[in-house]
Amino acid sequence: MKKDKKEKNGPNFIIKCLVVVLFIAVVGIVINTAPNYADNEIKGRINLIVNNSNVTLSLKKDMYVDNDTVYMSEKDIENFFDGDILYDEKYNQIITGSDMKIATLPLDEREITVNGSNVKLFGMATKKDDEIYLPFSELGNIYNVEVSYIKGNNVVVVDSLDREKKMANISKDCDIKYLPTVISRSLEKETKGNSVVIVPTEEDLKGWTKVRTLNGTIGYTKEIANEFTVRENMKYEKQVEGKVSLAWDYYSEYAKIVARTDKINGINVISPTVASLKEAGKGDILINKPEQGYLDWAHRNNYKVWALISNAGLIDTTSEVLNDYALRENLINNIVNMASNCNFDGINIDFEYMYEKDKDVFSRFIIELAPRLREYGKVLSVDVTAPDGSENWSGCYDRHTIGRAADYIVFMAYDQYGTSSNSAGTTGGCDWVETNIKKFVGTQEEIEPEKVILAMPLYTRLWRSNSDGTYSSEVVLLKNVESKIPSGVEKKWNNALKQNYVEFTQNGRICKMWLEDEASIRARFELMHKYDLAGAAYWREGYEYSRYWDLVATLINN
Repeated sequence: MKKDKKEKNGPNFIIKCLVVVLFIAVVGIVINTAPNYADNEIKGRINLIVNNSNVTLSLKKDMYVDNDTVYMSEKDIENFFDGDILYDEKYNQIITGSDMKIATLPLDEREITVNGSNVKLFGMATKKDDEIYLPFSELGNIYNVEVSYIKGNNVVVVDSLDREKKMANISKDCDIKYLPTVISRSLEKETKGNSVVIVPTEEDLKGWTKVRTLNGTIGYTKEIANEFTVRENMKYEKQVEGKVSLAWDYYSEYAKIVARTDKINGINVISPTVASLKEAGKGDILINKPEQGYLDWAHRNNYKVWALISNAGLIDTTSEVLNDYALRENLINNIVNMASNCNFDGINIDFEYMYEKDKDVFSRFIIELAPRLREYGKVLSVDVTAPDGSENWSGCYDRHTIGRAADYIVFMAYDQYGTSSNSAGTTGGCDWVETNIKKFVGTQEEIEPEKVILAMPLYTRLWRSNSDGTYSSEVVLLKNVESKIPSGVEKKWNNALKQNYVEFTQNGRICKMWLEDEASIRARFELMHKYDLAGAAYWREGYEYSRYWDLVATLINN
């Protein structure tokens, strides 16, 4: 017995104990420095959680709280919620919005204008350390988000209201873990019955669930019960199912838009030319309101009515209106009121011939108009030219921004050789059309194909030589093409253009014409389908030959 006792108190025993203690210490150090125990908490500042992700480290400026109002910098709102937010220096105000709302906040005033209506605020947009800050916790309805400030944890939680939200109850008292493992650091204790938000993830968590607690803590637990859906993903229904098939219906300001009785086969949208900018009108518009019978005819035939408003080529009036927020707002109010009062289903903006320097303010106009129309369920489409023309004809559009803001962008794929050209050429060869479609949906413009409508000409041009070697042209409607070609003239197929071509001499002048016929029409529809575009449009109804609309009906969805 004495021998056993000596062994226990001997040098070997002490060494063994030291080894055990050292092992435990090493394990403790490893555990505490391992990823499972990493301390990555962001302390000393408000944490921002957006849709279950902690994005605090991406904030450009710290958020702050004043009188229970949470403030966020303009730069961070631009980064997270509104890439188009704008400080309007002339009126000392912020213009900001989302798909359904557009708002203005004058600096240092406790008010906001939302979609044309004035609302009082507790906070106000203000400058601090040369940065503009907005009362973010009061702007949830602008950005379609739910904003919560958890004072105890100094956390702001933002949830998008158009995203699915699921919750569950804690099934028994537990710790919320930093990572999905039992040896991970505990972030927060949860009590049985407490509610947590389920954080969606594609990872296989092997029985663990990623959650966000009501304190804003994001972590993992296995103790989940009674999962339920609070909010479904919001689905936006398109006004037009399938491909858009739009026919422009032209009326001058002097022609009354009366009821029609005919049926236009193959279309689902009619776009009557009903309004234009008033010269020097400070945003006022001239409206040629259709008779009620016209809308009844359209809706009876299941056509949506997207009223066209043009700038009538008034380049200086257009510039004046676009460059002043108050005038832009007046124009927008006039358009929205017209769409609502006349029961139009949408608006088609056809502003052509603008100063290249006004490209950005035209985009602002579209950005500010789109939410106002969506509030009433109206569709916004915008007509643009090919991105390869002159400054005031082509360079005046930021197609990417327009395509992002509007519901549809309409590529007017014609006038490759137009009125201003003194060289003879096609109205729109398929090689040129396809090249520009690639620009729209490719890396140059980056517009979603399902937003691009391909507009097709229902006319061509007859070119006649001049004594100086130039050419002048005459517009020839589709229905009159054959009558312009003398008998015996051979049609020659151009495979690159996907068009037939004729050339003849008449009255001593060389005549050239690239034809718009069934072959060229089919080729354009093939391009529309090849690039899976939103649909087609046709300028204009009344120019077609008798079988044209039956051909459209055959090709639009096939």
